[in-house]
This record gives sequence, structure tokens and C-alpha cells, in this order.
Amino acid sequence: MSKSLQAIRGMNDILPEQTPLWRYFEGTVARLLDNYGYKQIRMPIVEFTELFKRSIGEVTDIVEKEMYTFEDRNGDSLTLRPEGTAACVRAVLEHGITGGGQVQKLWYIGPMFRHERPQKGRYRQFHQIGLEVFNLDGPDIDAELIIMTWRLWGELGIRDAVKLELNSLGTSESRGRYREALVEYLSAHHDKLDEDSQRRLKTNPLRVLDTKNADTQAVLVDAPKMADYLDDESRAHFEGLKARLDAVGIPYVLNPKLVRGLDYYSKTVFEWVTDKLGAQGTVCAGGRYDGLVEQMGGKPTPGVGFAMGIERLVLMLETLEQIPEEISRQVDVYLCAFSEEAELAGLALAERVRDQLPNLRLQVNAGAGSFKSQFKKADKSGALYALILGDDEMAQQVVGFKPLRGQGEQQSIAWDALAAHLATCVVQG
Repeated sequence: MSKSLQAIRGMNDILPEQTPLWRYFEGTVARLLDNYGYKQIRMPIVEFTELFKRSIGEVTDIVEKEMYTFEDRNGDSLTLRPEGTAACVRAVLEHGITGGGQVQKLWYIGPMFRHERPQKGRYRQFHQIGLEVFNLDGPDIDAELIIMTWRLWGELGIRDAVKLELNSLGTSESRGRYREALVEYLSAHHDKLDEDSQRRLKTNPLRVLDTKNADTQAVLVDAPKMADYLDDESRAHFEGLKARLDAVGIPYVLNPKLVRGLDYYSKTVFEWVTDKLGAQGTVCAGGRYDGLVEQMGGKPTPGVGFAMGIERLVLMLETLEQIPEEISRQVDVYLCAFSEEAELAGLALAERVRDQLPNLRLQVNAGAGSFKSQFKKADKSGALYALILGDDEMAQQVVGFKPLRGQGEQQSIAWDALAAHLATCVVQG
């Protein structure tokens, strides 16, 4: 027998019982970003490979190990996007929308792809919501990004389960001086480093700071600190950011080992982390990348942004049981009809109700069936109420109104009064 078809490992289907929570999360974020004045941009999921080599860095784990890269029929090397910032920068450069110092506050949503070891909350196709802001160079916009996420956690009911970690990487010049001091220190302890850190020491030494190896972490205790190498401008920027977070009352922890996994970051870097998801603790991360646009061929343009993983945040909502009751209910009202004449009248009645109550989730039974079978489907739908149209109801031009959850007797409602009654029972209660 041929092998049964199935999804690629680490690339998962999101099933109908899961999508309401995804839509709730995505809708909550979209409304928040609208309220803060951000505009959505949509980029292709495939880009020329060179884009990511130039932006992320050729000696990063993402480019070296994790990208899905292939040649198309023209012989061009293409890559499924592993992150969104580079693609967004490419888009704003291509269309010239940041030229002349134009401020752009953008957001995007969609799948990203990395060939990693699949585990809970971490997949090879994963979904992110990202924000990018161009042509604002002060700590005020860095603070706004963090304040927005703080408000989002509050709206989702998970604020107590996340912690903000902050660091500053300084400018490329100050980071270069720090890199030299770090390499000198780590080279003197080379034999105590794990194999992966020994490799990174030659290619991307700042990534050694992010190691999870306990022996290497012990070596790092006495390593040089980035804060001691910051230039005055970066130090003032970082103090300005902290002052704004203090003013709003957002707690944070300074983490001198926070470096992020991409080469283009400078000055502010931050992560929102949690201990509710096991090893995969980062749910949102970002920072400033003032040199990236120029690095990709544009004029010097300040930039800052972040990305949040939708899978991990949806998992957090489930783990912490922060799922609004209405999310699990996809149907408010289920209409049952028990003759061909009643079906025709039911369709017309349902459309009139939908005209008057466009937010009502009203499902009309399809496939006919007995009284028992239709009520079984109504109950399975999760609806709060069933509407009943039989011969008696048709003769009186009323509809039976039966509560399916909790107390209440069945009653008869005139057709022309049905929408008003549903507005009271469902939309308001």
C-alpha cells in the first residue's frame, strides 16, 4: 500500500476547533495596533536568498542551518522567509515609502519557516505578528512598542505570567570593542566552553552569551559586560527608555546576556519571557536596528521593531485558561425546520434576522432530519438557543424559542419580533 499523505514534520494544520482562539488573538492584536496608529503591510513568503544573507548575517544559525532554500526554474536561489524584518525593509526600500525621512509605523502577520527540531510551541512553519517603525530614533518609540505589548498582555489576561528583559547592544563601534574584549576573555577559557560556543567564538561570539550550557554559563559569570563598553549616546538612549517605562509603571529586568539571534540589532534589545511554557520561554522579542536599512542599500534610516510568536501565545492562553467563554461557542442560535414549507420560511426569516443583527451567529439546519436529530445537531453546535419551525408555528407565524443551556421554558415569538427578542437574549446576554 502507498504511504498515507500527511503534513510535513513541524508544519501543522490548525483545525476548526482551534481557529476561534487564533482569530480572537489576532483580532485583539489588530484592534490594538489600529488604536496606536499602525498600518498593515503584507509581504511575500518567498524572497531572494541574498536578502537574508545580507540582513540576518551569513554566520548566524538561521542562515547556516535553518533556512528553507531552493533554486527555482530560472536558477534563482529563493528562500521561505525565516523572519519578517528583512522582508519589510526590502518592501519599504523597493517602494520608497521611507524616503525623505517619512515615518512609517507598520505591522504584518503570517507564516515564517525555519528547519529546527520541532517541539511544543516551536515549529518549522510558525506564525508571527511583527511591527517595524522607521525614521524615529529616540527612546520614546522603543518605549511605545513595549508599552503596547504590556497593554496587550493585560487585555489577554496574561500580564502576571510574563517578564520583560532589557539590554542595550550599543552602536556597531561600541559593540566591536566589546566583542574584542569578550573574545579575549573567552579564548583564555576555551577548553571550558561547550562545542557550540567554541564554534561561535570564531563566527559570532556575542551569541555565546545566549548559551544554555551550564558549564559555559559558569565561565560567563566573570566575562566582560556590554554595559561597560556602551558609548555615551547609547547609554543616554537606554536611560531614556528606562525612564519612560518607569513612568508608566512597567517592571523590567536588566539582562546583560540578552543579545538576540540576528546580527542587525543595535542599542535597545528586549524580550518578553514566561516560565509557563517550559524551555520555550520567549513569547515576544525585538529591538533597534538603526544600520539595517543602509546595510541593505538604502540611506541611513533608524528602525525598531519586534515579533511575537502566535503559537506560543495561543498556547499560553490555553495553559492559563484565559479563553473568553464566547470563543468556545461558535454558534449563538440554531434554527430547526420540520417541513419543506418551514425550511423555505426559515431561510427567509434567518436572512431578515441577519439583516437586523449582523453580529449574531445564526446557523440554519441543513440536511433536514427528524425532530430528535435536528435537536441533537443544535445541541452539538454549542448554540445557546434553538428556533423551531413546524406546522403549528407556520400556521401562527411564530417561531418556537427554546433555551439549550440553563433554565427557561420554550416560548413562542412572532416572526416580526424575533430580532428584537434575540438582541435582548443573545447580543446583550
